Amino acid sequence: MFKNFQGFNVLEKIQKDKVHKRKRKSGFTTLKLLLIILVTMFVAFMPTESLGIPGLTITQHRVIAMFVFAALMWLTETLPSWVTSMVVVVVMLFTVSDSAFSFLQSDAEGFGKLVSYKDIMHCFADPTIMLFIGGFVLAIGMTKTKLDVALARVLLKPFGTKSEIVLLGFLLVTAIFSAFVSNTATAAMMLAFLAPVLRSLPADGKGRIALALAIPVGANLGGIMTPIGTPPNLIVLDNLNKFCEIDITFTEWMMRMIPFVLILLFLSWILLSYLFPFKQKNIEIKIEGEMRWDFHTIVVVGTFIVTIFLWMFGKELWGLNTNVVAMIPIAAFCAAGILQRRDLEEINWSVLWMVAGGFSLGVALSKTGLGSVLVEAIPFATWSPLMVMIISGLVCFVFSNFISHSAAASLLAPILALVAGGISADPVAGASFAEMGGAAALMIGVAISASVSMILPISTPPNAIAHSTGFIEQKDMMKVGLIMGILGLIIGYAMLIIFKF
Repeated sequence: MFKNFQGFNVLEKIQKDKVHKRKRKSGFTTLKLLLIILVTMFVAFMPTESLGIPGLTITQHRVIAMFVFAALMWLTETLPSWVTSMVVVVVMLFTVSDSAFSFLQSDAEGFGKLVSYKDIMHCFADPTIMLFIGGFVLAIGMTKTKLDVALARVLLKPFGTKSEIVLLGFLLVTAIFSAFVSNTATAAMMLAFLAPVLRSLPADGKGRIALALAIPVGANLGGIMTPIGTPPNLIVLDNLNKFCEIDITFTEWMMRMIPFVLILLFLSWILLSYLFPFKQKNIEIKIEGEMRWDFHTIVVVGTFIVTIFLWMFGKELWGLNTNVVAMIPIAAFCAAGILQRRDLEEINWSVLWMVAGGFSLGVALSKTGLGSVLVEAIPFATWSPLMVMIISGLVCFVFSNFISHSAAASLLAPILALVAGGISADPVAGASFAEMGGAAALMIGVAISASVSMILPISTPPNAIAHSTGFIEQKDMMKVGLIMGILGLIIGYAMLIIFKF
């Protein structure tokens, strides 16, 4: 992440610990990798008709093998998620694209349609990727000018010194930052502000557990508030737009999600206060660092305001696309000399590659026709739309607690987008599906399910950061994560079905 962020050392230590753990388990990792490759090869070379899917072509069969490989790699975390994504993209280019090896191409009947290599490679420059980069660049500008420190100080000041109210303040402020900045960077920054306070609280009190847990809860929930808050949001929106032709604006998203997140934050405050009561009645937060008003600061503040305004109202006022608006901070900060070459090196490219790999799977599903074949082969007509929503939400919730939220969304979103299209086309099921919010409710439910998945330290980077403080036991995180996850799923789906998009 960004070296300018408060708490970067904490995050760097966590990353180094992960590397050391991987090295210690290198033998087991190699064994898992070999097993996954064997399973993938078995699926790839078994007779196409033995898969039991009517009308399956050879190219579609290859895409299924790629899906199996990606799913197993992401579920087991044998290699980093972004590495898996890159491997998937490269293998698809050489096996199912129109630029694949000549001996893997054919005009024979039953071979199927190849994917344009340009369509696969375009995933790296997808407009959604540009939106990600714009968000990252805004975060860099905020940290380099210490705007983040100044905002944290201003936002926390109204909450005073009473322990329970300070807890509420940390939940809300962490959520606000996480709506526009990476939740990992937000958690690291807020922990840096909170660390001295945690050490000063009574060792026999439970209040510091509540404060430490406020970081991941606020960061995970806050990311739901805006489309750029967390990768699953953008993955879902991209698939909704491409496969369901539903375009949800920045403002439309925020109008629904901010009230939802505020309700969850209020419930989490009550839960944390009840489970981990404070022994010390007052807490004083001291945030070090000052923002200097110079040319760079003025540019960052102005650009931040303009970008957020255009994200929220640009579509309605001037027809500006959200992805296009994301280019404003990139151009402004480069022109003003705020964004340097080394800053570009610190952008979280692994997240971008991870997301691009997920997009490529969606392209392969669509362009080869595999998605339509799968939808026709699976008897969704016998399932009620509500059942499809519940099952998809639970599957995403379970996956996201054990693998990257982005990986879970990347696996499920393209399939569910095509499922939504199949249900909508059915005269009977389609009418019922529309009444329940349709494709938007089904897909956005996946984004919500991913973000409320925070049971284990490995579930999200903010969880790992909070657990690294040593003040939180895994059972405490599991208890809070499970309760908030269930509440998030119930309230989230109720909101999507009742209010719709």
